[in-house]
Amino acid sequence: MKNTLILVSALIISFHAIGQKKELNSISSQDGTDPHLHKKTESFIKAYSAKQQPHSGLKDIDYFLSFFADDFIDEHIKYNVIITDKEIFRKGMIDKLQNKVYYHIVSIDDIMLGKNVAFIKITIKAKVKPFHMDKVIENTSSQIMSIEYDQNGLIKHLRRHHN
Repeated sequence: MKNTLILVSALIISFHAIGQKKELNSISSQDGTDPHLHKKTESFIKAYSAKQQPHSGLKDIDYFLSFFADDFIDEHIKYNVIITDKEIFRKGMIDKLQNKVYYHIVSIDDIMLGKNVAFIKITIKAKVKPFHMDKVIENTSSQIMSIEYDQNGLIKHLRRHHN
């Protein structure tokens, strides 16, 4: 009897979870949101974090850059910095590999999705000694990113709103 009760409970929970997933997918399809946009956005944030770890290398930078279209804009609103060239973008990230990174943790606080856009609020906790400085910087900050994707699912416009 106990095994039957456990089996029935497991089936009810499974059917409920399957039903919720189907409901979520049907909502995404009805409102025009790409059902893969959430996963793609999470993968981008993981790549964003991976390029600034203690043992990051060129493959981490190149993987991060693979999320961007050839014709893209990376805009840091607070600092009035705009990057549109992948080679310049890549060179800047390669220079940062000289930093001594103790940790760089990026966590996703919230994601909102539109048809071809994602808004993400992240928290970054880092401890880094920049190669050009004599002191270690420990910092926690928040950032909101708006990511516009092109028809191929690549980033065409990234806006970073720093706190």
